Amino acid sequence: MKYISQETDVAIPSDVTVSIKSRIVTVEGPRGKLVKNLAHIAMELAIVDKVVRVKVWHGGRKHVACIRTVASHISNMIKGVTIGFEYKMRFVYAHFPINANIATTGDHIEIRNFLGDKNTRRIKMLPGVNIVLSDAQKDELILSGNDINNVSQSAAAIRHACTVKNKDIRKFLDGIFVSEKGNIVKPEL
Repeated sequence: MKYISQETDVAIPSDVTVSIKSRIVTVEGPRGKLVKNLAHIAMELAIVDKVVRVKVWHGGRKHVACIRTVASHISNMIKGVTIGFEYKMRFVYAHFPINANIATTGDHIEIRNFLGDKNTRRIKMLPGVNIVLSDAQKDELILSGNDINNVSQSAAAIRHACTVKNKDIRKFLDGIFVSEKGNIVKPEL
């Protein structure tokens, strides 16, 4: 079944500016600027009265499902330039303490002594992701940035680098896992 037209709106806050040109969305806010190319998705993007209107004409079921995806991307970009995204990761080990060193440039992390391994695991952070070792909590990493895709993908890369191989994963529960997802700017209570 084809739908004649389907649409949804994404509200734009007062401190954020959004511009769209050829389905390339640029969002600027107090924390910076994000650009996302959505040209591969055939849909109409327009700014009408401080809302971004996402519209599909004569779309099938799968094509109409892209509306919500694009709206979520734009919403996450708006959240990123206003409050940012922060992931906290914890080291979990039973015997061999995991040792992590962050490069002075902050563009990669080196993980040593995972399950007693001698090799060093180097994981590059994606652009715009800051990584620090937590001062308040022992064995904790804090990843932060404006782009949720880059922050979450960097966390996934760290977790994937510390997977247990050739052992019973019910017994060897070691690794680096995401413990908390939140925002950089905390809401006032």
